[in-house]
Amino acid sequence: MARTPLSGLSGPSRRLAVFALIVCGLAVVAAVVAFVKGAWLVGIVWVLMAGLSSNMAWYYVRRARLERAAAEANAAANAAEVSGGR
Repeated sequence: MARTPLSGLSGPSRRLAVFALIVCGLAVVAAVVAFVKGAWLVGIVWVLMAGLSSNMAWYYVRRARLERAAAEANAAANAAEVSGGR
């Protein structure tokens, strides 16, 4: 199975990242519709919204990865401490 940026995530970070990606996609569609209708200012606002939601998605993906790495490092340190004490 192909590995995606969201494949190793779980919990609230994954849900927030998926939600932000959905908002990003909808904002891009709204921007295209606004530009086609000639509403340039509204289209620019939607493009800015798409950029913001894209950054939020990457933030939650990165945050979840860092939390998972910290938990794994903590578990490894605890395992080493327990085995070293015997």
